Amino acid sequence: MTHHRSLLTDLYQITMAYGYWRHGMHKRDSVFHLFYRSPPFGGRYVVAAGLETALQWLEGFALSDSDLEYLQSLVGNDNQQLFSNAFVADLAKLQLTIDLDAMREGTIVYPHEPLLRVRGPLWQCQWIETALLNTVNFQSLIATKAARIRDVAGNDSVLEFGLRRAQGADGAMSASRAAYLGGCDATSNVLAGKEYGIPVRGTHAHSWVMSFDTELESFEAYADAMPNNCIFLVDTYDTLQGVKHAIEVGQRLRDKGHAMAGIRLDSGNLATLSLHARALLDQAGFHNAKIVASNDLDENAMRDMKAAGSQIAVWGIGTKLATAYDQPALGGVYKLAAMEDGTGNLVPRIKLSDTPIKTSVPGKLQVRRYYRDSQAVGDIMYSELTGAPLSPIACAPTSNREPHDLSDHNASEDLLIPVMRGGRRVASLPSLSESREFARMERLRMCPSTLQLEQASPYPFGLEERLSTLRSKMIAKAASSKTKEAN
Repeated sequence: MTHHRSLLTDLYQITMAYGYWRHGMHKRDSVFHLFYRSPPFGGRYVVAAGLETALQWLEGFALSDSDLEYLQSLVGNDNQQLFSNAFVADLAKLQLTIDLDAMREGTIVYPHEPLLRVRGPLWQCQWIETALLNTVNFQSLIATKAARIRDVAGNDSVLEFGLRRAQGADGAMSASRAAYLGGCDATSNVLAGKEYGIPVRGTHAHSWVMSFDTELESFEAYADAMPNNCIFLVDTYDTLQGVKHAIEVGQRLRDKGHAMAGIRLDSGNLATLSLHARALLDQAGFHNAKIVASNDLDENAMRDMKAAGSQIAVWGIGTKLATAYDQPALGGVYKLAAMEDGTGNLVPRIKLSDTPIKTSVPGKLQVRRYYRDSQAVGDIMYSELTGAPLSPIACAPTSNREPHDLSDHNASEDLLIPVMRGGRRVASLPSLSESREFARMERLRMCPSTLQLEQASPYPFGLEERLSTLRSKMIAKAASSKTKEAN
């Protein structure tokens, strides 16, 4: 996203901003949280991603003359001008003055915990909701998928090959960035390599082989062009014959002082073919030649192939990573949690629902993570309006289960850190490669059973006792008011 896209928002954000402006509420101090309710892919967690991209959008926020002219041209159901000229004139002077606190990219985040906390004038916080959700939801989803793939891969290399199947150019760039952050080693996306400093990798396609009269001739030509970068795609015609042709050309490369890097499998029973290919390669003395696999792979297919004894050492993951194929959206939301009462005090606000998981948590929230010998043992969400936790007791945010006692800890840290104050960046964020390493270390700090693909163990997290009590009282008060209204 660039600074030319400040209208990247839903219309109702602007109609609400106009309503706040008409009622003189637009400058009221308010607090919003961006969080998710249910983890994706049947897991227990999300890897936070997209913060740097979101910050770049916020820093470049500015409404151009053409933006303002467009807003003035909009009409409502009565065919009259939707926004007054005076409102648009005020928008022309609008500069973001928000405060933003965020979880560092790569942080493992659990349901209801804020990935972002936004504080500032009500109309500004409202306007930026859509762009923040668009950025953080998608990149966090892809980073989480990549982390799951990384965990299954172990010491194998993982390459992101999703560009051609991604949801447009923006989706492709965001997916490449988030996949690298989540644990992929490289991408096929050359532009992402240039923009984000991600290593780029690639071999050749079936069209290369088909462009020559024989497969052997195509391999020889590729070896002549790229003698130090030869990974031959062997399944255009007959896979095992293709492996033999690769070996033949590999021997010629070896005689000239070069080394064949490997072969790629892209169809058929990849696990079985990899076993046969490995045997042929080893028999010919190509013990260091890697077997690369692609073809609609994901963490579940990888797990099954590894269980079958596959000899694949490099995994090319495309469609199912870049599109988060099995769950193509993270249900992140952005909710008002506190607002100035007119006398300068921030007052908690709560969103209720007949669906308990949709009832929000009020206050100006922070998340404290507790550790024992460098291992995370649980999280407590607390409101800075009432102060830090008095005790390490985590009350369940959406159920009546017993509280978690996190007393057995010897370290703790608050996860939301200041990144913007008054609309200006106040923190120098880590590079993408540093965030990738942080994400790797984060997973090492978690109990492995909470990260596993299936039947992952619950992670202890919940609300600080006073916050839990406040939330319960606000729910009860609202229910009482509803009963009175009904009578």
